[in-house]
Amino acid sequence: MYMMFAKAVGANPTPIAFAEVYLALQNGTVDGQENPLPTIQAKKFYEVQSHINLTGHILDNLATTISSSLWNKLTPSEREIFDSVYKQTAARAGASIRESEARLVDWFKQQKKTVVTPDLKAFREAAVKIHNDASFGAVWTKELYDRVQAVN
Repeated sequence: MYMMFAKAVGANPTPIAFAEVYLALQNGTVDGQENPLPTIQAKKFYEVQSHINLTGHILDNLATTISSSLWNKLTPSEREIFDSVYKQTAARAGASIRESEARLVDWFKQQKKTVVTPDLKAFREAAVKIHNDASFGAVWTKELYDRVQAVN
């Protein structure tokens, strides 16, 4: 998905090791990078880039998993507790990320970075054309894509 989006909007994506991103930006090996705002701040990528584009093009999630062997050892009461805590934690984590993203926009502006809010409709129109195109890297069927799109 990361490579597909970049290609769809005319970029030439170049995968590099995460540990090398700062140096690659600093020495001009790449002219940009794609990461969430908290990562850009934490890894200090903003020190070696001038612009931040708020495309919101990829939304990820963090999944918590539990093995079936452990789950099967839990009592129904313990499962309810796990489920409750998991839902509360997920809600808090999501809220924290949204707050951080919103706060960091102003923080980056204070760091004298150019923060761009592009026309998201144009990005979507460019990307949707290649969502099911194997030549851009799609590895799913249109049927599966349509099922995922139907989930809200």
